[in-house]
Formats: sequence, C-alpha cells, structure tokens
Amino acid sequence: MTAAPDHIAEDLRFEHPDWGGIYVRNKRPTGIGTFPSDRVVVLQHGATYGSSAFDLPFGGLSFMDYLANHGFDAYCLDLPGYGHSDRPPQMSEPADRNPPFMRTPDAAECLGFVFDRIRERRGIDRLCLMGWSWGTAITSYYTAGHNDRVERLALYAPVWTRSASSLSAIHDGGDIGAYRTVTRERTLARRQGGLTDAQKETVMPRAWFDQWWDATAKADPQGGGETIRAPNGVVQDGADFWRAGKALYDPAAIEVPVLVTVGELDNDTPPNLAQTLFPLFTNAPWKRLSILSGGTHALIMESNRMLLFRTVLQFLQEPAPGPDVLS
Repeated sequence: MTAAPDHIAEDLRFEHPDWGGIYVRNKRPTGIGTFPSDRVVVLQHGATYGSSAFDLPFGGLSFMDYLANHGFDAYCLDLPGYGHSDRPPQMSEPADRNPPFMRTPDAAECLGFVFDRIRERRGIDRLCLMGWSWGTAITSYYTAGHNDRVERLALYAPVWTRSASSLSAIHDGGDIGAYRTVTRERTLARRQGGLTDAQKETVMPRAWFDQWWDATAKADPQGGGETIRAPNGVVQDGADFWRAGKALYDPAAIEVPVLVTVGELDNDTPPNLAQTLFPLFTNAPWKRLSILSGGTHALIMESNRMLLFRTVLQFLQEPAPGPDVLS
C-alpha cells in the first residue's frame, strides 16, 4: 500500500503570545487552492506524545496521506512542550522544581489559537476536529465553548471519568512535577498491555513501533533517542477530574455531529468508556458509536488501522441523515 504522489506537505509554525512557537503540519491534495469547511480537519494528539503518528507512512500510507487522497486539507499540531513545538522554560529545570503545566483548558486554548490561524488561512468559519485519547478531552472542551467554529467532531479512544483512569499509568505516584520522562521499552510495554503473545506479534509490527518511536524521540533530542519528556498538566487533570469521577467538560454542551470510536482491544481507554460517554452527547444533531476489531489504543499505527481510517472518513464525508437524504 503506497500513498498517491498528489500531496502537498507543509510544515508551519504559529507564534503563540504566551507559549511560543507551535508546530503545525499540513497535508493537502495538489491543484486545489480552496477548501470548504467540511473538507478541512485538524488532528489533536494525546497526553504523552506529539502528533507524529498522524503523518508517518506505516506500510507506505499515513492517516494524513489517506485524508489528502480523499480531498481533505488535513492539519496536525504539537502542543507546547510536545513534539516540534517550543519547550516552556520549566522543561529546562528538574521536573520537581515546578508544578504541572499544560492543563486541558490551556491545551484547548492553544488548539483554538491554531484553529483560528487555519480558519484565517483558508477564509472559512468552521473546521472539522478529531482528537485521540487526551486529545478527545481537548477537542471536546474546545467544541463545547465554540460550537459555531466546529463542523464535525471525531473522538478516537476517548478519555472519560472512571475510578482507575489509564492516565495513572503515565505517572508513578508521589508529587506531580512539571513534566515526566518515558522510555522506549516502557512505552512498548504499555502499547502491548493486555495483549496475548500472539497478538503482540500481529497487532503492531515492531518495525512500525520503532519507526514511530524514532520519529517522536527525534523531536526531543535531550533524550538521545531513548526517552521523551511530556508536560504533566494532563496527569494533574487525571487526578482532579477523571479518577475523581468528575467531568472536565459537559458533553451536552456539544451541538455538532459526533463520532465516538475505539479499538476493541484498547487497554488504556476501553470500549466501556466510549459506551458510557456516547449517550451523554444529548444535543448532537446526530452521532455514531463505532467499536473497531483487532485494535488497541494505538490503532492508528497498527495492522487494522484502515478500519479507523475508513470510519473517520465516512463520518467526515457523509451527508447528515434526514428524510430528504435518499442515498
């Protein structure tokens, strides 16, 4: 499987007045200068790693390649402290010298800042959004306050309240400092959590994991390719909200079409979280819940990733249901 050679890829950088440079990657089809709001989509990463997985060609095709192949103007961004975006000064000091930073409201504000730059760039009022893991909380929080700017909202592996949040797995306990450091092997073990030995061999090829890790770690050269640092605002939110059984945003405040999708083997945000969250979108004009076979929390970089690609694409492309839609 290979990507069609009809893309334009562009790396952008938007200067946030408080957080510095925010890295944004754009991939779009060639020969198209304008895009309607339902063909522009912004992809938001999760709690620990930047956006690299959205545009790495696993098996020759990335998710952003796939979207561009189908006529979409696709963007992904790294929040401050992640990926290729600027590292706040707290990350140049020992983690225990500063409190956690980049809480969900801060992340949503940064997303909104990028959102506005893209809306200006394309001359449109609304865009589509997709969040992965913690990114689902960020995109939902943003949408709840800006329904007039969001066309459709796709949530992949959504975070929601529960007594034993998976976010506890990214922190060893004790005081929560400004940031945490994760290793290659610990990340692999977490990615394979809950899988049988046979599934570990087939769900995510090790070469794909290494391809992703190497690209992600390269953006944080301090770790020498073996460790990655990540802000701990999300860990503090996990303690204050999700593990405490408190909602960080109100799903009923979201008034745009919603897709909730999750892999059946997801050990971090298992399907029961998605099933609990889905009915709470009471004011979405229409919505869909999709549980995808053979995929974990990292389905976007696994052997069954096409199920996720097609599910999201269908949601973004299809006309709204109604009595006047006959096909």
